[in-house]
Amino acid sequence: MESIRIGLIGWGTVGCGMLRTLKENAREIYARLGVRLDVVRVADLDLETPRPVSVEPHILTRSALDILEDPSIHIVVELIGGIEPARTFLMKALERGKHVVTANKALLAHHGNEIFDFAARCGRSVGFEASVAGGIPLLKAIREGLAANRLDTLFGILNGTANYILTRMTEDGLPFSEALAEAQRKGYAEADPTLDVDGIDTAHKLAIAGAMGFGTPIRFDRVYVEGIRDIDPLDVQFASEFGYRLKLLAIARSADGQLELRVHPTLIPEQHVLASVRGAYNAVHIHGNAVGSIMLYGLGAGMMPTGSAVVADLVDLARDMTLGIANRVPPLGFLPAQTTDIPVKPMDEVVTRYYFRFSAVDRPGVLSKISGILGANRISIAAVIQKGREVEGAVPIVMLTHEAVEKDVRRSLEAIDRLDIVRGTTRLIRIEDRADNAAASA
Repeated sequence: MESIRIGLIGWGTVGCGMLRTLKENAREIYARLGVRLDVVRVADLDLETPRPVSVEPHILTRSALDILEDPSIHIVVELIGGIEPARTFLMKALERGKHVVTANKALLAHHGNEIFDFAARCGRSVGFEASVAGGIPLLKAIREGLAANRLDTLFGILNGTANYILTRMTEDGLPFSEALAEAQRKGYAEADPTLDVDGIDTAHKLAIAGAMGFGTPIRFDRVYVEGIRDIDPLDVQFASEFGYRLKLLAIARSADGQLELRVHPTLIPEQHVLASVRGAYNAVHIHGNAVGSIMLYGLGAGMMPTGSAVVADLVDLARDMTLGIANRVPPLGFLPAQTTDIPVKPMDEVVTRYYFRFSAVDRPGVLSKISGILGANRISIAAVIQKGREVEGAVPIVMLTHEAVEKDVRRSLEAIDRLDIVRGTTRLIRIEDRADNAAASA
């Protein structure tokens, strides 16, 4: 086999990154692989908009069927995003005996189990490194590099847009709306930023990485999700006074036969390596029982980083093709027959520490009433800051707790927010600083 023929569906940002990587690094790729990777067809509905990477006009088409129905094409790369028609394209490609590569985390989060099962029945492989953490080889590290380990925790920053916004709020005191507008002007955030700022994009990625890390099916519907829209610069400032930094974290943890899967704003100690991850960068901390703590860091999006991950999948598939094999490593790393449907812990049962900010009237006995309700619900206070300055007719009282159960916290705050001395809804942010999150200082 002298050449492996590739069809690309989706000539957008990531598609351009893939094409540029194949062109600029053709010599290195051939030296590693021994065969050429040739893109012989590119499909996109928009063929007129100028791109940073050009292709020969004769290989362009507006119809994905020109790729799917071409028996000479070995691998189909899907980079259009969304659920449909991407799912249909991938299934048709597999049915026609083609391997597939995708960067589509939403599709895999919702239909990955179905796609992987169908690919196995077709005797074909699915590459999807680019679906999680962009240019960071996170999935390959979990699936192969950490194959000797039983993972305890996997958590990190998986959305560069949210991290950029929180960085600007932390370092410059910007309100969320201004930080978001700046991220949009710089191209870090979409015109509709919902998937990023509401935590959904991060949850898609956590569903995939968590399944791979713990040998369980992908279950996006069991991921608890909170976004960053309600983060106030005041909370960022108070957190800093306690020695914490605020990040939107994806958290997967295995304990007592259950799996935690959650995405939410989180306070982490300022000395933790994740606290120093700024701007649009991603980083993931993993703890394995043999390897200990490791961290992967880099750009989680963008034309070239994500394009690099797509090409890495092409190289992996091409290596298997030259040997006449498929699915040498199962998509999620575990043999399907050995995959276990691990129960996901309900959010009400999660145990962690908490940050509270109450807005209370400035009168004697306020603190004792609040602490009394917390104590009655088995919530122990670790630290308190009470400021004298008024914010909207009330003074802020900020507390950090020891570990508590989420349902006890929710019950307490519902009671406290009904007090006539409390103004508005209490701000709650979870804290992650337990021993199994330990990593080297920045």
